[in-house]
Amino acid sequence: MPESVLIVGAGAGLSASVARRFAREGARVALAARDPDKLKDLAAELNARTYVCDVSERATVDRMVGAVTADLGLPDVVLFNPSARVRGPFTGLEPAAVKQALLVTCYGGYLVCNAVVPGMIERGSGTILFTGASASVKGYPQSASFAMGKFGLRGLAQSLARELQPQGIHVAHFVIDGGIRSGTRTDTGDDALLDPDAIAETYIQVTRQHRSAWSWEVELRPWLEKF
Repeated sequence: MPESVLIVGAGAGLSASVARRFAREGARVALAARDPDKLKDLAAELNARTYVCDVSERATVDRMVGAVTADLGLPDVVLFNPSARVRGPFTGLEPAAVKQALLVTCYGGYLVCNAVVPGMIERGSGTILFTGASASVKGYPQSASFAMGKFGLRGLAQSLARELQPQGIHVAHFVIDGGIRSGTRTDTGDDALLDPDAIAETYIQVTRQHRSAWSWEVELRPWLEKF
């Protein structure tokens, strides 16, 4: 049976590169997003399935995972990629907006894991990948909500790695420490921005690690990025 890969928070950037990389190895890819219509071209390119999912709502997460499992089987690999942030001085932040950012960035990761982990434990295998950021380990000024969300997601990943790896489930967190190149964000050819295809290559390498040498966290940054 071909490998099944679920990418939550799919879009045109990093998650698309990851989807293409797994598809090249013959994986069956499921793409989940709040607006799956934006994924039509990518889905057609990869012969992937699309699903609607608001990661801040348990019911929609459970329905999405149930639909993916019915269509492709319980995913072998799950990538949690969504994030949200509210920028600005701390005293100017709206509590409701901060709460929603935390629900998407951190609590959503819990909900997705809540939906897939029991089946992975029963099967005795699975891989869960979390996309982190510089804010996972460094709290920047005027970015309190993003730091809280990403710190929380990293804590979830570390806790799950320690609990689930002995049960055959590989959990890995990726600190993306720098800007990612995109159609609207380019460098001058000096590789000052992370190449999403290069990040995707690392994701799949970690997924393919032998269980005798699993990584729980990898930091990725451009060669010009300051630590």
